[in-house]
Amino acid sequence: MPAASTTLRTLAVSAIALLTVTGCQALDDAGRAMGRADIVNDLAARMDRALELTYSAEYQFGGGQRALITQAQDPARSAYEWPGGKLTVTAEATTHCETTAGRPVCTLEAPPAPNAKPSVVVFAAAEREGLVTPPMVMGLLTSAALDPGAVITQRDSTVAGYLATCVDVRQQDDHFSACVTGEGALGSFTGRVAGEPVELALSQFREQVDGTAFDLPANAGVVDRRPADS
Repeated sequence: MPAASTTLRTLAVSAIALLTVTGCQALDDAGRAMGRADIVNDLAARMDRALELTYSAEYQFGGGQRALITQAQDPARSAYEWPGGKLTVTAEATTHCETTAGRPVCTLEAPPAPNAKPSVVVFAAAEREGLVTPPMVMGLLTSAALDPGAVITQRDSTVAGYLATCVDVRQQDDHFSACVTGEGALGSFTGRVAGEPVELALSQFREQVDGTAFDLPANAGVVDRRPADS
């Protein structure tokens, strides 16, 4: 099983185990616990399947800026582009581009291990940039499902023309909402990331990609830090 699949499934299984371990719960308590576990399982399964897809998803931030997540299979490659930067992972390199000022500068590093999914590598790097990713949202939802004080409300909606399952989560010191489409793409997120308010929503979803999405920005300067034998 791919590493990403294992991670998402572990989150869901952990939620079920912790939420149902107390056999002396009242029936209504057990019902609420199972409802939370069901939500986590459903969304985790969707995002798990989405790691195997080819798609491009364009997002709009609350301030009007845009971001683009692109992933393709055969060969496997992935990219996350946002105002000021771009991360790309292919079989040839892991590339981080800074595009905030003047000429873009891209740093090429070694590609991920052969059994690593490019999308997982991109998402991990994107989170370090303070960006919202599907695994990050999954982690927040799982944490809320394990919090007995959290109030989780589920609803159906439509995002960018696609049916989606949405959850609103209220905890003692936090509140966030997220939607996941039936295809497994992150549909929207409103909440805080590293203490900062973030709002983004899917504006366009396509089940095909433009190959140029994995190219370096035009006229980019290149710093190649890959080992000589990569």
